[in-house]
Amino acid sequence: MKAAVFRKIGTPFSIEQMADPLPRPGEIVLKVGRCGICGSDLHMTQSQAYEREGGLVFGHEFAGEVVALGRDAGTVTVGDRVAALPVTGCGQCSACLAGEPAYCPQRRLEFGGFAEYVVARARETVALPAVLAMDDGALIEPLAVALHGVKLVDMQPGARVLVMGAGPIGLAVAYWVRRLGAGRVVVMARSSRSAAIALQVGASAFVPQSLHAVEEVRDALVGPPEIVFECGGTPGLIDTCLTHVAPRGSVVILGILGGLDQITPRTGIQKEARLLFSAFYSVRDFAIVADRLASGDTAPRAMITGTVGLAELPAAFEALRQRTTHCKLMLDPWR
Repeated sequence: MKAAVFRKIGTPFSIEQMADPLPRPGEIVLKVGRCGICGSDLHMTQSQAYEREGGLVFGHEFAGEVVALGRDAGTVTVGDRVAALPVTGCGQCSACLAGEPAYCPQRRLEFGGFAEYVVARARETVALPAVLAMDDGALIEPLAVALHGVKLVDMQPGARVLVMGAGPIGLAVAYWVRRLGAGRVVVMARSSRSAAIALQVGASAFVPQSLHAVEEVRDALVGPPEIVFECGGTPGLIDTCLTHVAPRGSVVILGILGGLDQITPRTGIQKEARLLFSAFYSVRDFAIVADRLASGDTAPRAMITGTVGLAELPAAFEALRQRTTHCKLMLDPWR
């Protein structure tokens, strides 16, 4: 098979011929239909922790068609169309048995979607309803990230919500909070390039980040936000969220900042604000997303702003490190 291989920081992916993967017990092989490019892919390819002898194939937002089965693959059959969780566990602990491999002590992150074929754990997949395209399947992972974060907070009907960050996760959060009962929803970001998409997926208003943003957000929400979702992962953003949140409100942190950050504890103490941290998802979260999209609510498709083939991927991936008009770029390895 062909795959995009990461070998060294500062060097683009190389498209290489590799052996087709073979499934071990409990595993399946997927013919990749689509794989989304995630901001974390960009971050990981800037870290020496992912430089490995022989290279590494990234890509964790993938969906595809089952083409091979290992022993004990359960009810999955060849020809099924599925989306796969890119995190696996031991399969025997309480977390795994509950469909939450992300909390298994032996948790492993599984990449490989930037290729023609990829291996996945059969028990950690969800079937794609017939009405969904492969693009939809590749959106399930980021939508599940957002759904998991939204479910962590006790959001009351009509709640005022601020989403900090207008990347795919921020937009997915805006999508879910509106559908789960929020009143007015404001998305705020440094760039307005995704403002139109934010409104399409459910935001009431888009506010550019500025020195006067506190007043603008309160005007747009008709009061301070009761819940703030941090979806940017940039230094200082948690502190900004604490500045915005209403007294006794909640800040849910989904953005991933690799280094240290600073906050002003007094701001949170005076408000008795709650900080909640969100990571990963469950098999159930994936299933909820698939069912929601299959119901006809396909607004998240607006986040897809382009599709590239494997030959185009190295240059397209490097271009995403700069200012870009793309929101969610998809890989079709057979294009």
